[in-house]
Parts: sequence; structure tokens; C-alpha cells
Amino acid sequence: MPMALAAPMVVSIVFCGAIFGFFYAWACSTLWGLDRMDPRAAVEAMRAMNGSVRNLVFFPAFFLTPLVTGGTAFWLWRNGAPTAAVWFLAAALIYLFGGAILPLAINVPMNEALALGPAPQDLDAAREIWTAYSERWRFWNGVRTIASGAALACAAYGATRGMG
Repeated sequence: MPMALAAPMVVSIVFCGAIFGFFYAWACSTLWGLDRMDPRAAVEAMRAMNGSVRNLVFFPAFFLTPLVTGGTAFWLWRNGAPTAAVWFLAAALIYLFGGAILPLAINVPMNEALALGPAPQDLDAAREIWTAYSERWRFWNGVRTIASGAALACAAYGATRGMG
């Protein structure tokens, strides 16, 4: 396989894998750990994490994955690998809608509402806020985790189709 085809496929797989790993870590450890904390501390910890995630390390994986995979699809199509291109296009679209747009429409507004709300001092009030937030956020994080994992799988499968 020419390096001109292999390199964009590898880069796309790395981008998909990075964002899938990020969402997966939240799904299998971070939220469960926060759920075991005093809910007042959980609210503050989540506020701090949400405030810190907007950085130059997170940005490429979250925002550029659909562009990178979509660009790879276009490149493959133009270079005679249409089957691989379809899989990379599927990866781009799955991630765009399930991994990027969905969190921007659901998780981010939830995070902003949590950040703007009062810091609960009362344990029962904090528990109520945290439980409502955590259950809904965890569900939608699961959806974006599955979507980003599906995008990764499509890109990886597409790479096998681009080798032939």
C-alpha cells in the first residue's frame, strides 16, 4: 500500500482512538468515582474537570476527528480506494453526530448549568443535584462512547479495505 494512503488512515485511527479512549475513561472510572464521593465534592470536582477540559490537548481529538476522517475518506476516494473511503466516511459521520454534536447539544449545556448553579452546602441538596446530573450525564456519555467506538471500528475496518 502506498504511504500516501496509509498515513492518513493511521492518523484517522489515532484521532478516533484518542477520543474513544477519553470518553471510555469517563464511562468506566471517572463518573463511578465521583458517584462514590460526598456529592458536594463531586459537584466541585466535576466543575473543575469541565473547566479544565477545554485545552489544546483535548481540542484536536474532539473537534478535528470528523475532519480528519472525512478528509481521509475523500483522499481514499480520489486515490482509487472507494470501499475504504466509505468506511472512513461512516467513521466521520458517526463521530460527528454521536461523538461531537450530541455532547455539544446535551453534555456541554449540562456542564454549563452545573457550573453556573450555586455550590450546594447542604448534603441532601447536593445529593439531589448530583444524582440528577450524574445519571443523565452518564447515559449520554455512554451514547457518545459507543458512537466514538463505532467510529474507531469503522476507521480500522476501512484501513483493512484500503490495503487491498
